[in-house]
Amino acid sequence: MHITPVDPQSAAAQALIAQSDAYMAALYPAESNHLESPTALSQRNVLFVGAHIDGELAGCGAVKTLDDDGRYGEIKRVFVLEQHRGKGLSKAIMQKLEAHLQATGVRLARLETGIHQPEALGLYARMGYVPREPFGGYAHDPLSVFMEKPLA
Repeated sequence: MHITPVDPQSAAAQALIAQSDAYMAALYPAESNHLESPTALSQRNVLFVGAHIDGELAGCGAVKTLDDDGRYGEIKRVFVLEQHRGKGLSKAIMQKLEAHLQATGVRLARLETGIHQPEALGLYARMGYVPREPFGGYAHDPLSVFMEKPLA
């Protein structure tokens, strides 16, 4: 497995993002999904990475550096194909995104996830993320969980 920056507008990334969209749509109503498009993931303040296994794009994740509520990086679009789950890809993607934030001087990571994703919630908690109130442009949503982690 290796994790590298990927063009979110590439065919492989768009296919993975489409699968992520379908997965999230099956779990939550549209108003509770805060999904970034490939165009939004192509902005200068975003790092989009892909996890490759045997040349296949098996997972992805992004971090968006923001200054709308203090300076922080918002973790977005962490998703792994079902056949590759349980192999540590999500953790490796998160570590790559956190390392990017640290290397660019950002000392706080935040994220929004949903209540119907116990594996994601467990991973984030194990990685040191703690619950917090909504941040940035988010409003309270009973289906959302907001978390953050100070970075050394």
